[in-house]
Amino acid sequence: MHLPHFSILLYLLTTTFIAHAQTRPFTAGGEFTNNCEGPAVDAKGNVYAVNFARDGTVAKISKKGKTSFFITLPKGSTGNGIRFIDKNTFLIADFTGHNLLKADVNTQEVQVWAHDSTMYQPNDLAVTKSGHVYCSDPNWKENTGRVWHITPQGETRIAAPDMGTTNGIEVSPDESKLYVNESVQRKIWVFDRNQNGDLSNKRLFYEFNDGGMDGMRCDIMGNLYVTRHGLGQVAIISPAGVQIGNILTIGKKVSNICFGGKKGKTAYITLQDHGNLERFKVKHPGREWAMMKDFQSK
Repeated sequence: MHLPHFSILLYLLTTTFIAHAQTRPFTAGGEFTNNCEGPAVDAKGNVYAVNFARDGTVAKISKKGKTSFFITLPKGSTGNGIRFIDKNTFLIADFTGHNLLKADVNTQEVQVWAHDSTMYQPNDLAVTKSGHVYCSDPNWKENTGRVWHITPQGETRIAAPDMGTTNGIEVSPDESKLYVNESVQRKIWVFDRNQNGDLSNKRLFYEFNDGGMDGMRCDIMGNLYVTRHGLGQVAIISPAGVQIGNILTIGKKVSNICFGGKKGKTAYITLQDHGNLERFKVKHPGREWAMMKDFQSK
């Protein structure tokens, strides 16, 4: 038996499958617009999601699912993905303003953190512990896209050009890899990354035969949770590139995902057709929840 096949078999034997588990509502339906996105969890367990009641807003949701207005973005800005970069600060991909916005949880101040007028449509974000940020940038009209790298100082550059419709994006738990999906092409690519944020060795990680893809996030074991926009599912892909689970959702247009809750073992997802958030339990804590614990210790 070849070693790669044995490694996959061993992983499957030691992993709990979550076949066709079901989500449950977290917030009331219809509170968000059809651009419902985000989400992200702060150090206290509150969830943040964009486009509450109207586009250009951010909502704060308590651990019990009570939704309230949090901030309004600058004129001309509309939020998409959200990621925390420290315990008090999160970034927002602003797809109409071609910005990455920075929001302070305590003061509720919002400012432009990075801007490039040549960005097509900043979509989703991935963040490392040291503050390197990756932003997917799809061109939906042309079915093309790319990935931007933003340094901790806010300097922008294109890290991966000439891609398909880049959308979901995530860093592996050891931060040695970057995963990027292409919604129209139904492919997930993986790159190697170095400490400077450079990407190399692009290769196909996983490909779906049908349906769409949107946001995706890793747990601390490196399993990738991929939202299947239009199908009403969240697929779970192992680090070996094998689908090991499938979560069925109530809404069909699943746009993004984050981890929080008790011990980081609750996944929250945004639903664009129902205008709300749903949740489900997971076996392992999310990578971003573990990062928040690191932020709190600093």
